[in-house]
Amino acid sequence: MKRRIGILTSGGDCPGLNAAIRGVARASYALFDAEIIGIRGGYKGLIEGDYQEMTKSQFSNILTVGGTILGTSRTPFREMRMVGEDNIDKVAAMKENYKKMGLDCLVTLGGNGTHKTANLLSQEGLNVIGLPKTIDNDIFGTDFTFGFHTAVETATDVIDRIHTTAASHNRVMVVEIMGNKAGWLTLYAGLAGGADAILIPELPYDINEVAKVIEKRAMDNKNFTIIAVAEGAMDIKESRMKRKEREAKRAEEGTSFVSVRIAKQLTEMLNVDSRTVIPGHILRGGTPCAYDRILSTQFGVHAAQLISNGTYGVTVALHGDRIVHNSLSEVAGVAKPVTPSNYMVKTARSMGISFCDTQDD
Repeated sequence: MKRRIGILTSGGDCPGLNAAIRGVARASYALFDAEIIGIRGGYKGLIEGDYQEMTKSQFSNILTVGGTILGTSRTPFREMRMVGEDNIDKVAAMKENYKKMGLDCLVTLGGNGTHKTANLLSQEGLNVIGLPKTIDNDIFGTDFTFGFHTAVETATDVIDRIHTTAASHNRVMVVEIMGNKAGWLTLYAGLAGGADAILIPELPYDINEVAKVIEKRAMDNKNFTIIAVAEGAMDIKESRMKRKEREAKRAEEGTSFVSVRIAKQLTEMLNVDSRTVIPGHILRGGTPCAYDRILSTQFGVHAAQLISNGTYGVTVALHGDRIVHNSLSEVAGVAKPVTPSNYMVKTARSMGISFCDTQDD
């Protein structure tokens, strides 16, 4: 029985997307008579009917390639039910194009927003399977998302390289790492890179506690300090504000970059030479590490097996050493934050790494 499988990548790019696409395609070709339809530019392509019928050769030599051969874009979930100036009903358009393409199922590779839209389409009657990717590792129901470990390695390399210049110049270096709502990437990279303080969104920091870390290191004859901070980190006062209040406060301070604010505060408080490093989208790029190549492939193969069995309305996940799947309705829109009791947080604290929060007192 022939099956036409639509594949799209949505949201921010990350290493491992092509490996996952390859896994879905090659396993599908092996399991059943498959036709793969590549949808260009994420959900935007599904809305506009922008797609191509792919050949087997297009899935060769992409295992090690970063980014996505299908292209991607962000189409916020909150806008899916909104009809804009173009008068396009996005949900109706996606359903119509799904039928025009003659799809038997749709495989969506993406993060939280992608999964919410995938669940919406599933509820609308389409056969959908999700694959969890994001460098933030914040998708509920899976131990890890693909793309995360490669980003950890890249961020760790940044911190490693900062150590030598920080020590050479007796500086405080504030390294700002991606992660607006979840601090997993900063937590792992900070621990792996030997940061002296780790500041994440889930554990609001006190700038006075950050200053104490620097002062204590100086007393121990350590002439530099490395602070790993997630882009979404907030101080205690900010954590009690509404988002618009925080944005107004930061506009007054002249920057939206948390690392810049922290470095400026520390310079004023301690008269130290503080500098910032913001690797930004470098963390999304490059060749996926071996772990992510394997995980992406496993996820893709499991998706093909689900298609073969006619199991839809689910997203693939890693539980321990097993590849499993969860219901989209149970995963979509559910956060996976770092908790104070997380074993990685406890490991970092045991190593003397400060989160500069009240629990460090």
